Amino acid sequence: MKFAQTGAPGAEQPVVIHKERHYSLRGLTSSIDGTFLSDGGPAAAAAALEAGTLPKISSQDVRYGAPIARPSAVICVGLNYAAHAAESGAEPPEHPVIFLKTPNTVGGPDDSVSIPRRSTRTDWEVELGVVIGKRASYLESKETARDHIGGFVVVDDLSERDFQLNFSGGQWSKGKSSPGFCPTGPFLITPDEVDAGNLRLRSWVNGEPRQDSSTADMIFDVETIVWNLSQYMVLEPGDLICTGTPEGVALSGRFPYLKAGDVVEIEIEGLGRQRHEFIA
Repeated sequence: MKFAQTGAPGAEQPVVIHKERHYSLRGLTSSIDGTFLSDGGPAAAAAALEAGTLPKISSQDVRYGAPIARPSAVICVGLNYAAHAAESGAEPPEHPVIFLKTPNTVGGPDDSVSIPRRSTRTDWEVELGVVIGKRASYLESKETARDHIGGFVVVDDLSERDFQLNFSGGQWSKGKSSPGFCPTGPFLITPDEVDAGNLRLRSWVNGEPRQDSSTADMIFDVETIVWNLSQYMVLEPGDLICTGTPEGVALSGRFPYLKAGDVVEIEIEGLGRQRHEFIA
């Protein structure tokens, strides 16, 4: 199933999209969040859609917000593609490299993003996002991890590289948590419709290609990441995991960093496309 949240910032309504038509879920839930995912919301939405009881709403000129309500945690995996590790000057990791973004960085896929104050090295990163659908703690094996996934989303793990690498004391989160630094969506697609191990990821800056890779090149696959994280923290329904980016970012030295007026577009096949302009 394909879920989204549409409307003005702070006033989005939950919808399910079927055959390109939008249907309101306000009769079932106030938002697409952890409670909806963990308490049978997708199944209830499917049943209501089949019964024809969901009101159809306009899909013209809608603003898409993030397809999940603010998560309790945004957990990110660094250096998860070997070629990106190489362009960053690092060896492929033996264990998942983890850092955090603050939950208030999550925003709509097409919303404008401000270049942070004092920034000279704002960078883009197309990533596959995993939304937790069921509480996960000390999972027995990575084979059980799939049962704890509520859906997949497109994420731009925006980064300020000076803040991340030179002013961080060895931790990355300063460079990852500026306002709007986690554009998410437009859609949340349920796991039954996604082959997470074989998705094409691409990014463009001002229409020029930057990244073009596949999740098949990830060092740690989705199930391994969820299982590994569960050994160190409790993953709650609605939490967002960003699974890493492939090569082709400005940190490589091959491309200029972002400035006000630049437009970044990112896309993951089957999950949707984002377009956000950067402003001062």
